[in-house]
Amino acid sequence: MIDAASDLPLTIAIITGSGVAAQWLAWRLRVPSIVLMMGAGLLLGPIAALTLGHPLLTPDESFGDYLRPMIALAVAIILFEGGITLNFRELRDTTTAVRRMVILAFPLGWALATLALHFIGGLAWDLSAMIGALLTITGPTVVLPLLRQAKLPPRIASVLKWEGIVNDPIGALAAVFVFEAIHQTQLGHSVGSAALALGFGIAIGAVLGFVSGIVMSHAFRRGWVPEPMKAPLVLAAVLVCYAIADALAAETGLVAVTVFGLVVANSRLASIEEMRRFKEGIASILVASVFVVLAASLTPAALGSLGWQHFAAVAAIILVVRPVAVFLATLGSGLSLAEATFIGLIGPRGVVAAATAGHLSVSLLQSGREDAAVLAPLVFLAVFASVFGCGFAVAPLARGLGLSESGPERLLIVGANPWSLGLADALKKAEVPVTIADTSWRRLRAARLAGHEVYYGEVLSETADWRLEPSRFASLVAVTPNDAYNALVCIEYAPELGRSHVFQLSGFDGPAESARVDDDPSAIAFTARGRTLIRRGRGYDGLARDWWSGWRFKATRLTEEYSLEQCLEDAGEDADFVLARRPNGSISLLGNSSKLPDAPGTLLIRFARQGAAAGEREADAAGG
Repeated sequence: MIDAASDLPLTIAIITGSGVAAQWLAWRLRVPSIVLMMGAGLLLGPIAALTLGHPLLTPDESFGDYLRPMIALAVAIILFEGGITLNFRELRDTTTAVRRMVILAFPLGWALATLALHFIGGLAWDLSAMIGALLTITGPTVVLPLLRQAKLPPRIASVLKWEGIVNDPIGALAAVFVFEAIHQTQLGHSVGSAALALGFGIAIGAVLGFVSGIVMSHAFRRGWVPEPMKAPLVLAAVLVCYAIADALAAETGLVAVTVFGLVVANSRLASIEEMRRFKEGIASILVASVFVVLAASLTPAALGSLGWQHFAAVAAIILVVRPVAVFLATLGSGLSLAEATFIGLIGPRGVVAAATAGHLSVSLLQSGREDAAVLAPLVFLAVFASVFGCGFAVAPLARGLGLSESGPERLLIVGANPWSLGLADALKKAEVPVTIADTSWRRLRAARLAGHEVYYGEVLSETADWRLEPSRFASLVAVTPNDAYNALVCIEYAPELGRSHVFQLSGFDGPAESARVDDDPSAIAFTARGRTLIRRGRGYDGLARDWWSGWRFKATRLTEEYSLEQCLEDAGEDADFVLARRPNGSISLLGNSSKLPDAPGTLLIRFARQGAAAGEREADAAGG
């Protein structure tokens, strides 16, 4: 066990290091990070206590009286980060099904979950209402990886994504309201005075959060804050807002920061995306640390306090309450029975639910509610069960209900022109699905006639956030004639798809031996653009010129008899290899990669001179 007095820096390093490592490992394994973060805390805490005789990490002893305020500040930042994602204008533009999930499914699910926790789980009414609010919401941080795993149609993916984004802060806020009611009752107030004190506290928190958001937005619009200081200033303002609200009325800080985030999100600030990404970076570290601390703080006795009735209540919430609430709320919304069934059964609980539960349970225990000891382990159980269950069930369930998009990963092509349409035709023959996006209906005409899926509109618009669901795509290529626009598209989609999966044409069209955009001081910096799509760095003009001179795309499959070396020899030195489809169906844009895949069964697509050195053996290999 780590000594609290002498090894506090080591304790902090272990907490942050193990949490971030769990997030990275989850990204590599393509599983929800919340599972591994909780697992890291459990290994360091209760599991180590059971196997080694003592825990390796004891946050209560290491941080003492500072643990609760540290967790409270972290949860405040996490809730603000959740609130800043909720744009009411975007909600108005979403489908009827999404609005029904927010307006009807959440309160209905909350009521049913409260009943299940009270009558099945045996919890008091107030605790049932508080936990029910937390267990009704899903989290976008756990939903998005599942969407990529299942290859869902845009409508289902949009509903699940926006439900998580919108309901996450709303559910946490509802739980905080119930907690405030419990807190006022524990102070000995009558029902009337408790309601008055609760309303007063909520009003203080809401007003302070609203004023903070208005002042911050006004300062940003007037240009009173330099760009490099905007994100740090917001972070400091969140902490100040939380502290002032808590000082004016105990336990109202979480209300204040959530309202603060909602006001900032709906203020139409030009720098809102940069702030969101900065907050996401801070929040990811805090989330990792909070989960490790909360999980490590669970004792074997706390975990052992969970009885069969608690397991039954969690099972009822996951398998009965949510499906019934979703089905009733979405009647007449346009969703089919299969879609409503899938959405009802896929509802992983996320970061905000677990973090808020850990914070509120500590507060209730310190105020004398001994029955609140079950709060944290019960919510952790629900998070584990829902994430594990959904993780294993999402793909088979989507296939069983006929909702999964079969086939290999999909590619998003931004820009309709003869070269990109030729690439799309080659990919279609290779059974690689594509979506072509453009702002010109005329330029999309050839793509529509060829049977490709198209998106007519601006991919950088707010509408595209939910109509052009990024989780459907493995990679993006921006191939418009405008190099700056291509770079802007790649920057916008890099956080969703990963910077290694966004590509664009080079802005440089010089000789082959010097056509490297990274070395051109007059080009857009490589840090502000996507990866170079064509390995030799050629740009739009050169590719268009070659297209009209007769170059075309060709697909070649590698076999045991037909190796990569033979393919390179037949293709010629001037051929541009663009994409590889591996035997397992995954696709890789080759870009400026130094090594081409050489496994038998790999399909390589190249842009080359028509008929250049194409022998009979290559034609046989491509046909095989």
